[in-house]
Formats: sequence, structure tokens, C-alpha cells
Amino acid sequence: MKIGIASDHRGIHMKTRLTQLLQSLDCEVRDFGPYESQSVDYPDYAAQVSREVSNGHIDRGILICGTGIGMCITANKFTGVRAAPCHDSVTAEYSRLHNDSNVICLSADQLSDQLADQVIRIWLKTPFEEGRHARRLQKIAELEREIASQLCHKEHLNPPEQG
Repeated sequence: MKIGIASDHRGIHMKTRLTQLLQSLDCEVRDFGPYESQSVDYPDYAAQVSREVSNGHIDRGILICGTGIGMCITANKFTGVRAAPCHDSVTAEYSRLHNDSNVICLSADQLSDQLADQVIRIWLKTPFEEGRHARRLQKIAELEREIASQLCHKEHLNPPEQG
């Protein structure tokens, strides 16, 4: 499995540890940074991983910031990304079973190393349950297409001004 991982400055320690865990589980890991502890803007890093998931270049993404919330908000702007903030084994399992999450967002401030490892292991091994959940994901995909179509139509009617 190809996995992209990124964090903000608060999540570097967890990102480094989880990268080692993923490699020990035979995952192909691509680290999108950051690599130093200076303050950075989490949307820049969430966008890199989410764009790669959206384009199908990687299978899944792991994003880490102080709470996981900002990364999740950013990730879900990308077509086909189903990012979930997970803070325990239940949210990790159900994000996969019911939502087929392909990006997990973690809190560097609230998860212990042991709990983060447990959450990632569960998230990696849990399959999508399909059935009624597939129908719901199809509805989400239809909404994404509708919104994209509206944006394209709006831009066509109101092209950006040239300056």
C-alpha cells in the first residue's frame, strides 16, 4: 500500500514515529514534510497529500496537526478524498467500515504514541463494509460532481478579470 504522510510543526514527532511503523508493516511511505520544527501552515501539507490521494498516485494519506481538525477540513476539499479525524480505535474502525476513509487525520496533542499506533493499525487493516454504505458514498461523489459542475459553469459565465 502506498501511503503519504505529512504534518505541521506540532506533528513532526508523531509523523516520524508513524513512518517507521508503516515501513515495518511493509507500506510504501512518502513523507511530504515538514522536516524541521519551525512553524508551518498545515493547509500546505494537507493539500500535498490530499492532491496525491485525489489523483490516485497514493492509496491513502495520514495527516497530523495539533488537533487533526484543520488538516481534515483542508483534505476534504479535494475530490474523492474522504478524510476523517480519528481519536480512538472506534473512530478509526468506523471511518473505514462505513465511510471508506482514505485519509486519516490525527491529533499530535491528544494521542499518546501507543494510541496513535493502535489507531493506525486498525485503520490500515479495516476493510470497507460496502452495502448500504456504498450507496451513501455514491451520493457524496454525486454531490462532488454537482459542485464541481456548478463551479465550472460559474467560472465560464464570469471569467476572471485580466489585469
